[in-house]
This record gives sequence, structure tokens and C-alpha cells, in this order.
Amino acid sequence: MSNQDFYMSGGNVDELREHRAVPGTAAPLDNAGLVSRSISEVIATRGRSAEAYHPAFAQLWKICGERISGGKRIRPRLMLDMFAALSDDDLPPAAIEIAAAIELLHASFLLHDDVFDGDLTRRGSLNLVGLLAHDERLSHERPSPQRLHWARSCGILMGDLLLAEVHQIFARVDVEPAMRTRLLDLLAHAITESVVGEQLDIGLEDGTVVADTATVLEMCRLKTATYTFELPLRAAAILAGADSPATDAALAAAGAHLGLAFQLQDDVLSTFGDPAAHGKDAFSDLREGKETAVISAARMTSAWPEIEPSFGTGSLTNAEGERLRGLLRECGAEAFVRGLIDDQMRALHETLADPASGLPDSARQPLAALAGRLDGRRS
Repeated sequence: MSNQDFYMSGGNVDELREHRAVPGTAAPLDNAGLVSRSISEVIATRGRSAEAYHPAFAQLWKICGERISGGKRIRPRLMLDMFAALSDDDLPPAAIEIAAAIELLHASFLLHDDVFDGDLTRRGSLNLVGLLAHDERLSHERPSPQRLHWARSCGILMGDLLLAEVHQIFARVDVEPAMRTRLLDLLAHAITESVVGEQLDIGLEDGTVVADTATVLEMCRLKTATYTFELPLRAAAILAGADSPATDAALAAAGAHLGLAFQLQDDVLSTFGDPAAHGKDAFSDLREGKETAVISAARMTSAWPEIEPSFGTGSLTNAEGERLRGLLRECGAEAFVRGLIDDQMRALHETLADPASGLPDSARQPLAALAGRLDGRRS
């Protein structure tokens, strides 16, 4: 089983290692394992340097390393699979380094996102902010305002440090200067669009940005699609020496369609999915007043006056949450967003089928397979 086949089948790194293991020998690392090792080396190096400053700073790196270990490594896998699809060369160290940097960029954005949203947990476990907020001696008590301020400040600072590390990796990667410049320009583009998306997300939630469907969809594209899909796909093409204008444009379009479909699915799963599968509070988006595509669709219906009084109140019983979920279904909001997802999938397949895109069949196949996996996604 190839790395690409295993990725498309939804397997994880530990399972792949077990699959490849030979009795009495160490299992070779797959691509995701190589990326994880690269990330661990970065964290370990920075952690050792941090010890010369202050124990609290060293602890910050230690907790960060623990929080970002593991995971699906979606972005690195996507990038390395696309590199393999576009190049016959062996995987160069530069590709592993850039893939690791993209995962660190994701970790940076998650840290900032947790602070913006006031979250202390992620996937059912305390995140970095939550760990720092809870005094071990008083773990059963609500964190004090001082501890929360300390923890959230550390979350921002750690996110900044990871962002700086990402720039260091991109700037020092061992490739031709012109290729390095293109990679740095791509990184700057991804960061800018992600920041704009985050700003719009906060503005929509706070009511300072008008919550119409077009703005919500653009926020989703900017916040998620650019760095999660477009960045790894286009970086792979640059490293493979296959970044012709037509191929670059096709990969950018494919990344936008995949990313928007992915984020819209998140919105649907968060509101209508099984919490045991996706790992989130069943009604957190409704309780917090998240301006998702589901809500923007509901705003256009006659059911909104009945939904609005309970939306974003900060407190929502399970019974009230179930009632709101029912109203969102009955008014057609769920069906509307599922239709938008289908639209993005159709646009993706049209992009892949366009002979002018310059994409070889080897590059179309993993993107089509990934789209197929998204169709049945539950978490």
C-alpha cells in the first residue's frame, strides 16, 4: 500500500507503521512520520534554547510540542502526495521541511484561534491555553481572571513564535533562490488571506461586519481554503518544478473549491453532526453565535425571528439546542448549505476535467480521490 493510497483510505500514521512493520525490525517512517519527526526536531531545538531564558518559557515550548504531536497531518500529506504526482524525482529533504512548516503554520493559527474564541479545549482535551489556565493545585476550580490572562497571552505569543519559525524554515530551505522566493511569496499570500478571513470571522461574530451569505462564504475561503489546500498544492508544484501559470492556476482553483467544501462541511457537522464523531460540543456554534453558512442561510428565511432570540446567548440547554437544530433543518438552512457543498464539488471536477489546466492525470487522481473522501466525511 502506497503512502497516497493509505492517505486516501483515511488511515493514520500508527496504523501505517504497523502495516509496514517487519518482525524484529524497526518500521520505516512514511511521509507523515518524516514530517512529524521534522516537527519534533524543531520543537526540541527551540525548547533547548528556551531553557536558557526562563523555566516558564521552556514550559511553553514543552506544552506546545505535546499539543501539536500526532494528528492527521492533512496538509503535509496533501503536499507530499501532489509532489509525487508532479515529479518522478525522489522526495527531497526540502519537501519534508516545507510540509512540516505548513503544519506548524496550522498550529500557529489554531493557537490564535483558541484565544480569539475563548476556547480552553480542542478535540475534547485541554489546549495549550487551557493547560496554562488551570493551576495544577486548583484543577477543580474555574481559572482566575489572572490565570486566564496569562494563559491567553502565552497562546498569542506561542502562535507568534511558531509563525516566525515557519518563516525561518521557508527562508532557509535548500533550494534555488528563485524557487525560494516563489515559496516565500506563496507563504505571504496564504498568511495574508488567512488573517483577512480571521478578521472577517471575528467581525461577523461581533456584528461589526454584515452577515450576508457572500461575506460568510468569502470568510470561509480566506480563513481555511488558502492555507489548508491551496498552499500545500501550489508549494508542491513549485518544489516539483511544475508551477507553470496554467498548472498553478488550476491548483489554486482546486484548492479553493476543496477548502470551501471542507469548511462548509465543518459548519454542517458542527450543527447537525454526531459530537462523538467530530469531537466538538454539539451546540457550541449556536451558543457562541458563530456566523456560519448555516446561520446566514437561516437569516434569509421566515424562521429567523424564532431562531434569533436563542442564538449566541452564551447559554443553551440541550433541549433548546435540539429545538434550534430542528428549526434550522425545517427552514431549509441545512439543505441550502449541502447544496453549496455540491456546487463546490462540481466546480472542482470541472477544473480537473479542463484540458487547458495543464494538470497531468497523476495530479488529477489524488484530488478526485480526496473529493470522494470529503463526500463521506463525519469529523
